Order: sequence, then structure tokens, then C-alpha cells
Amino acid sequence: MRGYVTDGAGGRWLLPEAVAWRLEYTAGVPCDSFWIRCPWSRENTANPAAWVRFEAQQEGERVFTGVVDECQVSQNEGGGLLEVSGRGMAALLLDNEALGQDYGTATLEDILRDHVEPYGIAAAPGASLPAVSPFSVSTGSSEWSVVYEFARYYGGIAPRFDREGRLVLTGWPAGEEKLLGDGAPVTELVCRDRRYGVLSQVLVRDRYSGSVQTEENESFAASGGRARRVLTMPGRSNYKAMRYTGQFQLDKSASELERLEVQIAQPFCAWPGELVRIQRSGWERNGLFRVVQTTVGLDTSGEWTRLELARPDFVV
Repeated sequence: MRGYVTDGAGGRWLLPEAVAWRLEYTAGVPCDSFWIRCPWSRENTANPAAWVRFEAQQEGERVFTGVVDECQVSQNEGGGLLEVSGRGMAALLLDNEALGQDYGTATLEDILRDHVEPYGIAAAPGASLPAVSPFSVSTGSSEWSVVYEFARYYGGIAPRFDREGRLVLTGWPAGEEKLLGDGAPVTELVCRDRRYGVLSQVLVRDRYSGSVQTEENESFAASGGRARRVLTMPGRSNYKAMRYTGQFQLDKSASELERLEVQIAQPFCAWPGELVRIQRSGWERNGLFRVVQTTVGLDTSGEWTRLELARPDFVV
């Protein structure tokens, strides 16, 4: 993997070959991130403080695009080292506050024009989201939350970014599932059952009428789970909107209940959203899963990939 950095004036540099690196890809939340360490000579005339963008390539293919958050140059008896770290392009939407406004009818073009394109972010092709009428942007919300609300709550699509730094507003990729059988170089398998954060009940209250809609995760409640949340809808809401919001919160929390982690002694084995089938002898949690998070890296043990997997219908 080779790293490239760009400064605010458009100058581009190829970083020295890395001695260690880590690229982390998510399904949208939290933000993607990167870290790279490479040799650095004091004779180098480049100014790391001026770098604003990072790009990684693997065998000629771009595998990461992001924002530089921090650069560090160190020197000891072994020589100089440079460390560069940052986040994916979603950082620009997370870091910027939206201007509060009301749309009589908000289209996808409106959302992209007002909340995405001003930050130099392009949208990947294929997006087709319905117009929302009315649609309000709350003062103090981030640009990311505006995009998420429009796409997820009204369009049913979880927004995310691809490896070229483009905003993706389409469903999960419909490719073939990847098999991790006995022949795959799996070095570690971990299964985690986590009850913390899973909700048993959500109450959705309409601010104006005072009506309350109750949604329950009956299976979790039957197993002893007790965790309730009360949500207040920001505007006048019908039953369908209230029910969808409550059920969505239950589904989102339930997707955290079971997670698998797989470490493989190869880089770039799978991407978030892709389907992976675990079929290992002597492992009791075989089955079909979807990638929630991918971490790829290089360290003293060599190159590796770590996948976090959830059930195929997990909610972001």
C-alpha cells in the first residue's frame, strides 16, 4: 500500500514506503479513519503541516480517500519517522454545522446542493431517493445528520462513503457472498454477545397531540432485557412516522446483540456491506453475515484484515 498527501494548493506527494499502517472502513458510522507511519529524513523539503488530504493505493487501485487530521515528525537514534492520521471524507460533514432551515419540499438535489457539494464532496451514481415534504433542518445539527435523516428515515438508505471519497446513497452491494472456509488463512475468530445498548421498548411521543406509540422488542424483553427510551417527534407526526421511528430504534439497537470478529492474514479481504459466509470446522457460529466494519493493516506480523460481522439484516 502506498500513501499520497495533498496540500491546500493542490500539490501532491508520494509518501515513503510505510513501515506500518492501518485503514479502517465502516458502514457509515462512525467515520472511516487511517494511520500511516513511514521513514522521514530531515532533508525532506515537504511541509506536513500544509497537508489536507490523504489517498491510499493498492496495486494501482485507490483504497482510501480522506482528510488529514494530524501529522507528527519524530527523530531518535534510529532515524526519523513520520506519522499521518485522519478520517474519511464523512469528517467534513461531521465537522460542519448546518444552517437551520425549512424546505416545503426537499429533493435529493436540494440536499446535495446545500449540505454536501459545498465541501467538495461528490455523490456516487445510482442514488434515487424520494422528495420529502416538508423537511426541516434543526439549528445546531451537523451536515452529516441532515444527510442521514433525509436518506435513512425517509429513503430507507444508510448513507456511507466509498473508497474514492464519494457519498453513497444506494443500498448494500448485491454481489456474491465471500466464503471463509477451512482453507482461508483465518488467524482468529471471536464471537461477542452484548446486551448493553439493546432496547426492549421505545415510546414515541407526539409533541402536539400528546399521543404515545409504544414499540417493543418482545424476544429481548422475554429474555430479561429491560431498557426503555422515550423519543419526542420534532413536528406533527402521523402514526406511520411514529411507528417507523420507534421500530427503527429497536432494530438498530438489536443489531448490536451479536457480532463476530474474524482476523485474516491477508489484506483487503472484504468491504463493509458485503456478505461473508463463515464455514469453519469446529466453530459453532457458522452462517451468513454482513460486514459492518473492515480494518486493514501492516505491522510486525505482516499484512492482515480484521472484519466485524453482523447478521445480514443489521441496521445502521
